[in-house]
Amino acid sequence: MELSTTAQRFVLHWGEMGSAWGVNRTVAQIHALLYFHGHPLNAEQIAETLSVARSNVSNSLKELTSWNLVRVTHLMGDRRDYFETSVDVWELFRTVVRERKHREFDPTVRMLAELVEGDGFRDEAPDTQERVRECLRLMQTLGAWSEEMMRLSPSTLEKVLKLGASVQRFVRRDET
Repeated sequence: MELSTTAQRFVLHWGEMGSAWGVNRTVAQIHALLYFHGHPLNAEQIAETLSVARSNVSNSLKELTSWNLVRVTHLMGDRRDYFETSVDVWELFRTVVRERKHREFDPTVRMLAELVEGDGFRDEAPDTQERVRECLRLMQTLGAWSEEMMRLSPSTLEKVLKLGASVQRFVRRDET
């Protein structure tokens, strides 16, 4: 499959951004290709289109599947696995936020709570205890806020995001 110039730019840039976000470049490029293309592709098509090794595609697809960003599908009369991603940007946003929260954020909140409740915490300096408690409170507040935001419909969430930007501009004007 030949990619248009626009598709090439999108896929290459998404790969570069993936690296900045802590995601393997090929993983990000495969996701970008599936999103941009909008239709299921098999691993051979992906490998050929991106000029990457089939084994790299296989490993990358496993990672994308574990993040719930890619799902396996089948086409009538074809025994191969095909892979697709949602073309709904809000669904993808929710999936990424949910997965990152589950994998990165929640374990940190649990660790901080265990520290605060654990033996020996009272032996730490009072200012240290307060910093750790404040970190825990902040993380718990952000976690609760993100859970509420993820319950909103995409249209309401978009309105909240736009409203937040307007509020920031208004507040900044008053600070000057």
